[in-house]
Amino acid sequence: MIHVEDAERIILEQSRDYGTEIVSFESCLGKVLAKDIRADRDFPPFNRVTMDGIAIRFNSFKKVNRSFKIKATQSAGAEPIDSVNDDECIEIMTGAVLPPATDTIVRYEDLEIKDGTATIKTEKVSFNQNVHFKGEDKKQNEVLVEANQLITPAVIAIAAAVGKVKLLVKKLPRVVIVSTGNELVEIDETPAPYQIRRSNNYTLDAALKQYGLHADMLHLPDEQNLIEEKLAFCIRDYDVIILSGGVSMGKYDFVPSALEKLQAEKLFHKVQQRPGKPFWFGMQPDGPLIFAFPGNPVSTFVCFLRYFLPWLKKSLHIETTEAYAILQEDFHFLPPVKYFLQVKLSINEKGELSATPLAGNGSGDFANLLKTDAFMELPLDRNDFKKGDAFRVWPFKS
Repeated sequence: MIHVEDAERIILEQSRDYGTEIVSFESCLGKVLAKDIRADRDFPPFNRVTMDGIAIRFNSFKKVNRSFKIKATQSAGAEPIDSVNDDECIEIMTGAVLPPATDTIVRYEDLEIKDGTATIKTEKVSFNQNVHFKGEDKKQNEVLVEANQLITPAVIAIAAAVGKVKLLVKKLPRVVIVSTGNELVEIDETPAPYQIRRSNNYTLDAALKQYGLHADMLHLPDEQNLIEEKLAFCIRDYDVIILSGGVSMGKYDFVPSALEKLQAEKLFHKVQQRPGKPFWFGMQPDGPLIFAFPGNPVSTFVCFLRYFLPWLKKSLHIETTEAYAILQEDFHFLPPVKYFLQVKLSINEKGELSATPLAGNGSGDFANLLKTDAFMELPLDRNDFKKGDAFRVWPFKS
């Protein structure tokens, strides 16, 4: 049995690069950007009007001119009007190009317009007000979006703005999720009193989809020969195998022995933690990585969150930050293992992240996850955890 930190180190040492691919920007949501997006021209590309109103010469206003004849109206997207006298203005709309003969925008709220004349009703007018100048945000060829981040709706908007109809993104590994167990039936079946419906595979699949990764799914009964046969196909066809169940010490836990017969290299089996102790991790030489999680739902989810996602993010070069929260109640836990406590997160009046324990009824109580937001990682060298102490948390809700 190894410590959590050792398990993490071993797994992260196996981070892999699966290459890149070019994808339509409309299909990139949730993928990882592999190349910076740069401005194809200045941002904004022209001196842009930011308020509906009139465009004037500020020097004319300084000369105590308050009434201006409306020479023309200019909408967004129209060519700018190139000449304006001191006693004239251009009625103008938000998003339009600032007419080159003007320099200041007075908004409608500060005007009275009558018989083709706009009269300014305020003395609070300043030079260049309500103008967003060309290149003020970004210059041509400057980086707008840095690589190695998840593509969000905001990134899609930037790609569209610079005409990037295709983006270079990180290729994702080919993943299969394999559940095992005779007690599991499909979700549309009526389980016998001694059976339950499968859920772990759907939980993992849903979590992976948040990263644009669509996994295949397979269920295997507790039959050693069949497990060996099907895992052999998975080893041939996938980059990553995620198993749920069949890795503990039970008579029907055939996964470790099946992997051994298939000559998979075990890098560790069992981690000094709760839940999730029976976790098996290894690899097929020149083949896929294998994450074999224990079958209890909370155990599966803890291991996925604590080990698989950090490995995936490192493989895709996604930068991550650690989060810590302040415990809001005393908590006692006796066995000498690292404990992943389910907590409800909140932000207090000081802007600090706080965590209230909601331990649940063990690793099979997956319904308790609905009430909580994160796992708090409690160190194994202590049994008593006091209100006000801060510990690392692994959020699973946004």
